[in-house]
Amino acid sequence: MTMTAETRRPNRRVAVVLTNLGGPDGPDAVKPFLFNLFNDPAIIGLPGIVRTPLARLISSRREKSAQANYARMGGGSPLLPETLKQAAALSEALAEAAPGDETEVFIAMRYWHPLTEDTARAVAEFQPDHVVLLPLYPQFSTTTTASSLKAWREAYKGPGEVHAVCCYPDAEGLIEAQVRLIRETMDKAEGQPVRVLFSAHGIPEKLVAAGDPYQAQVEATVAAVIARMGLTDWAICYQSRVGPLKWLGPSTPEAVEQAGRDGVGAVVVPIAFVSEHIETLVELDHEYAELAEQVGCAPYLRAPAVGVEPAFIAALAQAVEAALETSGVAPQGASRGRPCAHLKACPGGCSKAA
Repeated sequence: MTMTAETRRPNRRVAVVLTNLGGPDGPDAVKPFLFNLFNDPAIIGLPGIVRTPLARLISSRREKSAQANYARMGGGSPLLPETLKQAAALSEALAEAAPGDETEVFIAMRYWHPLTEDTARAVAEFQPDHVVLLPLYPQFSTTTTASSLKAWREAYKGPGEVHAVCCYPDAEGLIEAQVRLIRETMDKAEGQPVRVLFSAHGIPEKLVAAGDPYQAQVEATVAAVIARMGLTDWAICYQSRVGPLKWLGPSTPEAVEQAGRDGVGAVVVPIAFVSEHIETLVELDHEYAELAEQVGCAPYLRAPAVGVEPAFIAALAQAVEAALETSGVAPQGASRGRPCAHLKACPGGCSKAA
């Protein structure tokens, strides 16, 4: 959305808050990061008297294996440096789109620094007229976006009207960036048959049954990409399963194995990840690549996350502009009369069917 001179209100102080999971910045941070993750009631839905000691147990048991995985990336997560690059690119795009505004882009991580509480204080000191919460999760889930929005509501005590973008699964710029990166990666197959595997982070099936729109929104993103590219050999799969519950499937390892049985290679697309981190750089690039070699799935190629692709950054800037014209919580594009049509779990009633 590009605002006209008539609709843009100049000289506003606007705080844009990019929210994301966060990641440990070194070996010593792995255990407290894991504790924060598993102590979130959105992740483990048990009473605190049970959840907190369980989170301590899980973080202790997983510390060494997680440290080994982060060691493959230099000892810590690249998520914060990646997000800082996105924040800088978005800040530049917003300055160009709304030169009359004083806009500052902040980062609020859910489970490691900069934590939501610290960012909330920094935003309050900025004294904004408007706060736009922009999750770096294109697809809404109760385990990600909802948790971040709840944490912000509890932490922020400063001034300004708060707006939030709950989801943007088929935003034009997101799809354009995905399509370009997928095409570039498919070119590396040099004509060999490949199946495009759209890999998203999994969640338990019971959350979807309860109304979480994540699966529907992942499918919406994939549908938009397929329509643009005309793909005929593709599959949606889910990675990073933990715990005993039944998760969305098929799993990405199962999809890689099936491609091997079918005699085709794979182009794996991290369709729900906008930044490189442990799920892409370790799971996809190492663990599943090794599996592909074992099962004869070749070539095995992986498309990059959208990162600072210009089209994606433009989509984020458009989401901010649209949010400033919308009250409360809404999907990207809502100010243009475009409601979200993905089930009942989105906040603010924005998910009622069109």
